[in-house]
Amino acid sequence: MRLPPAVIHQTEEVLREILRFTGPADGTLSRYFRDHPRLGSRERGVIAEGIYGLLRNKSVYSSFAESGGGATMRKLTLLGLADAVGVDVLGGLSEEETEWLTRVMQIDRNLLQPALRSNLPQWLFEKLVARDGQEQALQLADALNQPAPLDLRVNSIKAARNDVITKLAEAPILCEPTPYSPLGLRVIKKPALQNLPLFKEGAIEVQDEGSQLLSQVVGARRGEMVVDFCAGAGGKTLSLGAAMRNTGRLYAFDVSEKRLAKLKPRLARSGLSNVHPVLIAHERDAKIKRLAGKIDRVLVDAPCSGLGTLRRNPDVKWRQTPESIVELNAKQTAILDSAARLLKPGGRLVYATCSLLNEENEDIVSQFLSSHPDFTLLPMKEVLAEQKIPLEMQDYLKLAPHLHQTDGFFAAAMVRKTLPVATAAATEDAIEPAQVD
Repeated sequence: MRLPPAVIHQTEEVLREILRFTGPADGTLSRYFRDHPRLGSRERGVIAEGIYGLLRNKSVYSSFAESGGGATMRKLTLLGLADAVGVDVLGGLSEEETEWLTRVMQIDRNLLQPALRSNLPQWLFEKLVARDGQEQALQLADALNQPAPLDLRVNSIKAARNDVITKLAEAPILCEPTPYSPLGLRVIKKPALQNLPLFKEGAIEVQDEGSQLLSQVVGARRGEMVVDFCAGAGGKTLSLGAAMRNTGRLYAFDVSEKRLAKLKPRLARSGLSNVHPVLIAHERDAKIKRLAGKIDRVLVDAPCSGLGTLRRNPDVKWRQTPESIVELNAKQTAILDSAARLLKPGGRLVYATCSLLNEENEDIVSQFLSSHPDFTLLPMKEVLAEQKIPLEMQDYLKLAPHLHQTDGFFAAAMVRKTLPVATAAATEDAIEPAQVD
């Protein structure tokens, strides 16, 4: 069935705002849909898919749209919609537009210049080529420009993975176990989950397999004191709490009250009672200092460029710049330095990002280790063996969509060897952990 011609106008309207890149595309889309409540679910889905199709392929589609006559923004809109649903479904096309759109959608992308075909900003493509070579960079770019699958994490407090597979099949929703995470499921297609009893009861959570693995390499155990230093909306917090079997104390720190508020309903569904959300003003907040030298494990899922999540957030590549990466590096260094103070001797510190860039990953870790002689790197291959995760890695966890079918993730595990004298003295007078709340 053909789409109403108005869909083209509506998509172009919201696309104009999104291409200003003043904020995340998903937020702009959500606001537009709230302001246009008469849009049906089919129209909303097509508009969203058309926008994301254009953002993934912006370099190539901009090149196509700027050739020949006609309004560039309308042509960009048509290319995004054709990418999402095909040419034949679009209503309101002129004969010339149908002919042009059909022709350009059939162009062999492999014949394009590599930088154009990558659909990445020039600076980013050049970085990847310099590091990995052109062939690997293009393979990574191609994978980043595909929509991500829907991954779920089974809440081991409430359900077993095989039982969830059986119950989802009754819905009917088909899925398969993820290859690396023992609690992960990859759903075939992308059904609505919010009204499923399994979701409402907290037996499943939406979480990329790579994100699940970050929680696992923390190695949280029963009865420990653990900190999720940049908890956000709490996806990794919930998986850490389940790994601890709802025992011990798990602090979820974040500087955003809004993000922590999103954790509350998820926490209520999860059945966890060992999680303690804590709003902090900054990475040097006194609430952090009070726990210095007392924590068994700390996860620092640091603020980063998000370039590993382009399958889900393709606008990110157009909003980041080399200058913004430098600003993030300073923040990452400061956060990791502050989080390290929490660890007791023998405690594990995991630094992680959803970035693909060395300067946000290995470089931050190397700099940290050179300035913190009381910490040593724990090779990731040992961590993965300990957690029985069938992945071949060396010093670091490096996940990429073209190799592992996950988002792009990095993680490094470090262990505190000794406690600096000044910190040890300070912790003698520290308040009890319960008072941090």
